[in-house]
Amino acid sequence: MMTSIREGVSAVKGKQSACCFTGHRPAKLPWGGDENDMRCLALKARIRAAVESAILEGTEHFICGMAEGCDLYFCEIVQELKEQYPHITLEAAIPCPTQSDQWSAAQRARYHELLERCDYETVVSAQYSPGCMMRRNRYMVDHASLLIAAHDGLPGGTRNTIEYALRRGVNVVDLPI
Repeated sequence: MMTSIREGVSAVKGKQSACCFTGHRPAKLPWGGDENDMRCLALKARIRAAVESAILEGTEHFICGMAEGCDLYFCEIVQELKEQYPHITLEAAIPCPTQSDQWSAAQRARYHELLERCDYETVVSAQYSPGCMMRRNRYMVDHASLLIAAHDGLPGGTRNTIEYALRRGVNVVDLPI
């Protein structure tokens, strides 16, 4: 695991004041990639409310897996809220350096712009492997006391992450899709 800290940022906050996020990629969302769909806008509002509630309850550090879809919504929302709550920090937990290589040009540009604005970057695996995404998810849960989850209830990586968090005693805020 490699960690880099952006200039001017001190050590990562402790687990007690950290929140991570899990959610679906566009292919599993009822609206696909249409972020103007009312259901997507409603989910983004629920994510914002959950993040703001976590901040008001003392959470200072947020960890995002930087996947397409819900992860990027979460990342954008935390970055927007940093304007109102400048004491919070955002960490990008990257499964491997090639995470966004197969995405569209627009999504890659979005990813890199968001990544540039994160306070921390943690690369979990030096190269892609079949288990690197789940290792990233476990890293996030292991470094947080709260997990916000946008989930449809079906099996997959998001559900596995929720189940792992529950086994580890991490509080879960469920945002049904």
